[in-house]
Amino acid sequence: MSLVLTTASVPDRDKVAYWNEAVSRTLVPMLVAPRGDGPFDGRIATRRLGYLQVSTVEADAERLSRTPALITPSCEALVALGVQVSGTATFVQDGRRAEVCAGDLVVYDTTRPYSFDCPRRFATHVFQLPRRALGVPDGDIRQVTGHVIGTGDGFGAMLLPFLATLASSADDYPPAVANRVAGNVVDLFATLIAEQVHPDGTDAHTTRSHLLLRIREHIDRNLGDPDLSPESIARTHRISVRYLHRLFEGEGVTVGRLVQQRRPEECGRELARRGRTAPTVSAVAQRWGFVSPAHFSRAFRATYGVSPREWRVLRTGQDRIGRSPAGPPTPTTTVAVRPTAGIAGPGESAGIGGPGE
Repeated sequence: MSLVLTTASVPDRDKVAYWNEAVSRTLVPMLVAPRGDGPFDGRIATRRLGYLQVSTVEADAERLSRTPALITPSCEALVALGVQVSGTATFVQDGRRAEVCAGDLVVYDTTRPYSFDCPRRFATHVFQLPRRALGVPDGDIRQVTGHVIGTGDGFGAMLLPFLATLASSADDYPPAVANRVAGNVVDLFATLIAEQVHPDGTDAHTTRSHLLLRIREHIDRNLGDPDLSPESIARTHRISVRYLHRLFEGEGVTVGRLVQQRRPEECGRELARRGRTAPTVSAVAQRWGFVSPAHFSRAFRATYGVSPREWRVLRTGQDRIGRSPAGPPTPTTTVAVRPTAGIAGPGESAGIGGPGE
């Protein structure tokens, strides 16, 4: 259902104040300064598709400014894509100025100041979504702000008619479909930014590889944290959970399964150490992020095919359970045990997973 705000029935003396409130309430807090002397006319219609907000703005000549004073820590970080339908605008962000004409696209970040100066009546579609959902590095977003993205060719040419149709039909989608459409729009926006920042695709691949390496290193460093999860990993690297899962699509393992594999591996390595000061099984489990002894035992057995205690005996050749410190070691036969492919038993969860897990 659309929310429509218009100055049509507002007294002339109150139109500017009303419009300023309408724009700030619907989009983000901004200052609006009309450029004409007569009564101001403006209309804004807003619809939601999941976490995607679609707004269509039609108004007389004006200047809209997102000033530093209006950007507070409590403001949600949003990325917006503007589609100029008619009229022109001068867009400024991050020290760059762009002349926007009908059919052009612009990307902007609401956490930094920007302005639109529209010298005559105009219409524009504005698509806003949380920056965390976009899953694009902040540096890439900063590179495309303040630039016009043409739609004469390339990916922009394909995106423009889709966005125009979406803006006019957003009310027609049931909630379940709307959420799926929002996810598809996120992927399209991310692709558009990647095309602008890395037109040959080479740098994009390098950036992805470096990010994956950092994430794997982060996982290895934090395996002992029971709260390690896709959400915490994505938050640390300032990407969305959706984008995190996309990064691992070509890795042969989901991010959740990687954590589930690495924890028993480290436990097995530590339990196989020889020495009189070897830690207890429960201490090893806690050190590597297992909070439930029962779950640790099941996960370990699913990985190695034996219990943690049996693994220690087999790998060290000593049974430390009930052995007198002064007594000789109990003779055992060392058996090579290889980890199995899976790590979680049927219906078992390690508290972290990817899509479909």
